[in-house]
Amino acid sequence: MATVHHWTGLEAKALRLALRLSVRAFAQQLGLAVETVSKWESKLADTEPRPDTQAILDTALGRADAAVHLRFETLLSEMTSPVQNAGRRRVTASGPRTWEYESWADDLDRVVVALSRQNFASANSLITRWLSRFKAPDLDEKGLYLFARSTALLGDLKRYQGTFEGLMSARHSYAGARAVFTQLDIPRRVAQLDLSLAVVAEMSGKLKVAARAYETLAVDERLSSLDRARAQLWVGTALSKDGEHDYATRVMQAATRDFENLAEIDDWSVAHQKLALARRGAGDLAAAFRFLDIACTTGSAESPMQRVQLTTAQAHILRTDPATHDAGLRLLDDAARIAAEAGLGHQLRSIEAIRRTCEGAFRSPHQRTGSAE
Repeated sequence: MATVHHWTGLEAKALRLALRLSVRAFAQQLGLAVETVSKWESKLADTEPRPDTQAILDTALGRADAAVHLRFETLLSEMTSPVQNAGRRRVTASGPRTWEYESWADDLDRVVVALSRQNFASANSLITRWLSRFKAPDLDEKGLYLFARSTALLGDLKRYQGTFEGLMSARHSYAGARAVFTQLDIPRRVAQLDLSLAVVAEMSGKLKVAARAYETLAVDERLSSLDRARAQLWVGTALSKDGEHDYATRVMQAATRDFENLAEIDDWSVAHQKLALARRGAGDLAAAFRFLDIACTTGSAESPMQRVQLTTAQAHILRTDPATHDAGLRLLDDAARIAAEAGLGHQLRSIEAIRRTCEGAFRSPHQRTGSAE
């Protein structure tokens, strides 16, 4: 809980703004004349309330909830320059207070929910609120943990958006968070960030590098059983993208069995989606449609990301069969629309790549040579 050692008009104004009261309403709440509050507002740090009024302000701040305290601290830091701060200790500590730790942790839980729904604007606002407020050298271990979690989630945000610049930014954020978790000696978090860095490598087209990293992490005891199973599935994903469809299928089927044993139905469904694409790449359309049917009937498609991924997989497989080619292209348009609306840049580029292969596959041999009529 924040406390003020010595009130001036500056702190009083910050408290009024944090309480979101007008000058008149603030004066009424404190039982003071409006002229007194107006004097504080005009003279700020150059005026000081009387001792009995200082106690009234102490009481008003003490009764305020955590959200008001956070706004008060933020406003006060914004209103006070380093020169004004010199020689004057206004608050009891320089790092986060106990109630700020709680608010920070709560906000990170909200970030996870926002990212799961691809609400990038809300997630970015919540993350930057804290990363801009505190710097790593000023934090104790609890603060460093929250700082590293915030930085890792910022990496997730940039990765999900999937722009070229975003992938570079995601790699930088993950590396920064990894360094802090290494300093804090939290091996599980370090391994999770290694997994995230492998995903960024795959998204950047470094398929063999990503596959090797996934293979190592699939047997890394620092990770949970679920994360190891996901790493194994992603080995197959990277290999399939690199054309090794049969081996990728075997690896993915092993991961699928792990998801079944862990009773992770959503991951199990996603694994069938990946298997469908691998079998499509191998030319085994019967198996591709069989796996796709399982994915479509069991999977969750609540978020834009999930809908785009499932719809793209359906479209990619349907357009391979001449009998369903047109339906596949229509689904591809649906996936592109959802990706564009949600700001999913990586998925949108993947869809455009599929479209280009569709155009190339259905040109006449004369057109593919580039000859003019």
